[in-house]
Amino acid sequence: MTTPIIALDYSSMTETDRFLRQFDEALFVKIGMELYLQNGPEIIKEIRAMGHDIFLDLKLHDIPNTVGKAMEGIGRMDVKMTNVHAQGGSHMMRRAMESFKDGNPEGILVAVTQLTSTDRGMVTKEQRSVLTLDESVVHYAELAKSSGLDGVVSSPLEAEPIHENCGNGFLTVTPGIRLEEDSNDDQARVVTPDTAQKLGSDLIVVGRSITEAADAPEKYKAIKTMWESGDKIS
Repeated sequence: MTTPIIALDYSSMTETDRFLRQFDEALFVKIGMELYLQNGPEIIKEIRAMGHDIFLDLKLHDIPNTVGKAMEGIGRMDVKMTNVHAQGGSHMMRRAMESFKDGNPEGILVAVTQLTSTDRGMVTKEQRSVLTLDESVVHYAELAKSSGLDGVVSSPLEAEPIHENCGNGFLTVTPGIRLEEDSNDDQARVVTPDTAQKLGSDLIVVGRSITEAADAPEKYKAIKTMWESGDKIS
């Protein structure tokens, strides 16, 4: 899959519709907590009706039964991909997978390892982990794979060791993508699209670099070209 996922970092369908109407092609878009919780499941139907694929990014993390019941509902939605937190454990992830795939056999379920806003100091000082950041990400990836999930969400910086330990067929979905001229904002581990491709990312998620661009379709095309070729665009 070579289409970059566009993170729709909006709060209303009005803003979202205004953005999407600029494009004359089907997109792969991410609906996160802000957009989903302020608009409800109808947002899925409206965006699917426009012909776009959806990554529903709710990062579910709760007891297995609660996540399983929630995934039953998500499985009935027409989404291409969704996620849970790997920190919820193998029982939770297996229950999520069974519930989601029961309603959406072709859907993709991935697990969040460590957020791209997490840095090495947070892992050691706040999470009090005996593992390094890189080791923690790989550990959660291995746990997700053993639980039957299709892949994980991580920084592009961890894509290579994830594939080394989990195989090339195990998806790495990588946010934290920025162009060199962009601000990192609240992301701690970021790379450019061409670097992500060279590091082995399977799917990249790009938000503000596109959504805040003066010409969003043109910026999307440039990022897509960088991602597909692995080369910077001058």
